[in-house]
Amino acid sequence: MPHNRIRSRRQPFEVAVLLAAPPCGLFLILLDVRPQSVTLAMPPPLQAGWETGLIVGGLVGLAGILWPGRLSTGLGIELAALLLLGSITGMYAVAIAAVSGAQGVAAISFVVAVSAGSFWRSGQIVVDLRQIALISRETSTELPNGEAA
Repeated sequence: MPHNRIRSRRQPFEVAVLLAAPPCGLFLILLDVRPQSVTLAMPPPLQAGWETGLIVGGLVGLAGILWPGRLSTGLGIELAALLLLGSITGMYAVAIAAVSGAQGVAAISFVVAVSAGSFWRSGQIVVDLRQIALISRETSTELPNGEAA
């Protein structure tokens, strides 16, 4: 039987990004300021979604990491948050590229790295969830009527 290894839910770079996202989104809303790339490249409803996504993605991701219940539930919550965060940071990278072009290469690189890291971790979580499901099926107890526990 192969060794089963579920990756830690406490990855420092991921936690740092998830901790930074909510205050960032909140300050954008409260101070009513936006990066020029966002105001020029995104219509107002998309801007609001981007700001809200930062808040929701960060808080939900942290909730998933700190989830006290079943591991699979916490991982599922974390997965949803990281998919959201990866999407909105990718959106921001496109906005920077559209407005700044080659001059924005440093900012684009770092924002794309956050997006790629979010999707990479999402892939790890999907693998872990499949592994948990497989382990669960292997260790399930048969009931008299052929139902699994």
